[in-house]
Amino acid sequence: MSKRFFSTLLVLSLALAAPFAVAQEEKAAAEPAKGPRLTLVQPVKDFGTVPKGQKLDWSFEIKNTGTADLEILAAKPACGCTVADFDKLIKPGQTGKVTAHVDTATFAGPIAKPVTLETNDASNPSAQLTITAVVKPYVDAFPAGFVRYNMLQGETEKQTLTLFSEDEAPFEILKVEVPQDWIKVDYKKAEGADINKGLGRAGQNQYKVDITVGGPDSRIGPLAEKVRILTNSKYQPEYSISVAGIVRPTFRVEPTAVNFGEVAPSDTAATRTIIMRSNSLKTPEQFVVSKAESGVAGLITSVKPTANKGEYEVTLQIAKDAKEGALDGSVLVHTNDSIKPIVTIPVKGSVKAAQTASAGAK
Repeated sequence: MSKRFFSTLLVLSLALAAPFAVAQEEKAAAEPAKGPRLTLVQPVKDFGTVPKGQKLDWSFEIKNTGTADLEILAAKPACGCTVADFDKLIKPGQTGKVTAHVDTATFAGPIAKPVTLETNDASNPSAQLTITAVVKPYVDAFPAGFVRYNMLQGETEKQTLTLFSEDEAPFEILKVEVPQDWIKVDYKKAEGADINKGLGRAGQNQYKVDITVGGPDSRIGPLAEKVRILTNSKYQPEYSISVAGIVRPTFRVEPTAVNFGEVAPSDTAATRTIIMRSNSLKTPEQFVVSKAESGVAGLITSVKPTANKGEYEVTLQIAKDAKEGALDGSVLVHTNDSIKPIVTIPVKGSVKAAQTASAGAK
């Protein structure tokens, strides 16, 4: 057999086999994949440009193109996104949904919030769905949408910001809601030199907003409040200003209670000291401790200032002639503080007789 005849036969065989091979590939492609198969109908939902504060909700379609049940084991959203619900099991050939939610109130500019799916699809065990948008603030504040305070209880402090808008219609503040009585808000339209020409739409109204925090009724501790400003904005009718920081007590007491344990009047532990110190960074010397009154029989008190401004030492001493028995009562410490002029120090303990103490020493 010549080489030319063999080559011709080989080419003819390949030509006859090619259509059959293509048909087999097409048939394999048309057949469903063995086992569960995750197919994302629309993996990304782009909302385009949205006003700040708009809530974005979308139900992503998930299709099972396999031959066995598809299980969605978990749907994990990224920060700023939540998953309302999702179909945990999708039959072959059927479609399920994963519903995601994004609140744009805390965002500005382009955002992309993913949800990661974990499934029983061996070929695709993890997949990602994404909500994208460009968040545009139609109402905003300068220099920022928050105010921060570090103050003593009883003090008041005011901070001012400018509220502006990108709306076409004349911008108006309709109402202000405050979360606490000791947070006060006043506002007025900016005029003349108060208008910042670099903010918002040209010629649009601006507002000067004064936020005053504090007073005797303010709560000690961290501040985490929001002032709601309702406006006539078509796209962003509500704007929230965060009020953050801390309100500190005017002075501190260390320790706030005393327990002598079981002691004799001659023991070293029969004398205890309480330190009272002003928390004011500006005028600590204005804090004064005037006296301490004992409400416990056999307990003597005294007060003296230390070398530090606004700091006092309150001494509690079991009297030499104190009777054996329980100590249970309190000491009242008087100060010139307008918020808390009297401090109550609980006192507990037990007095041993002097001879009992000596015997114990032997």
